[in-house]
Amino acid sequence: MNLIEIKKVYKVYKSGKLKTTVLNNINLDIKKGEILVILGPSGSGKTTMLNVISGLDKITKGTIKYNGKVISKYRDAKMTKFRKKNLGFIFQTYNLLEHLNVYENVLVGASLGKTKADVDRIIDTVGLTKHKKKYMHELSGGEQQRVSIARALAKLPEVMFCDEPTGALDEKTGKVVLESLVEANEKIGTTMIIVTHNPGIALIGDRIIKMNSGKIVEEIINEKRTNPKDIPWG
Repeated sequence: MNLIEIKKVYKVYKSGKLKTTVLNNINLDIKKGEILVILGPSGSGKTTMLNVISGLDKITKGTIKYNGKVISKYRDAKMTKFRKKNLGFIFQTYNLLEHLNVYENVLVGASLGKTKADVDRIIDTVGLTKHKKKYMHELSGGEQQRVSIARALAKLPEVMFCDEPTGALDEKTGKVVLESLVEANEKIGTTMIIVTHNPGIALIGDRIIKMNSGKIVEEIINEKRTNPKDIPWG
């Protein structure tokens, strides 16, 4: 079942008389419950792709549907409400609340959701149960990233958008973070869309979309996902 349908999507930036096409005739269906990895070098359009699919940025032309509804025509207020209700986000920067402990940070995420989440279960899913009373300054970078994942998951979003979620982490820590994402997909059923420049990370997905110069240049289906701890790094 297709959760998201992207048809003939273009994104063009204008600066005076100069036009730059960042997304060029993108066509893509995203299935409910899959892990989709968008892979490409810097400047390939992959982050712009994530931004338009999630409604953080508007498309220039084309159609984006979510559960059959054309969200690409939503006005700003309606799109903001849609994102709050349905989507979660994980970025390289954690944006955690320093004066709250792990449990309280995740509870903030849960308060944004339409359904009451089991905060303890979500903290356990990302492997932080023994740290749930700790404050942010007591955690490593990887542990803080897992708190940000748990906080995003606590909304019980249908789709999680992850923009270079391990970009600032070393290999060992990055793989633990990826394990948390895969576990959330398997246990909670969250659809994951992960943007990365790291080809090793792509192996954890059900599908890999390779981008270059604003176009999808290749689509690869993984018959069997690779366990995060077994992927090559870099």
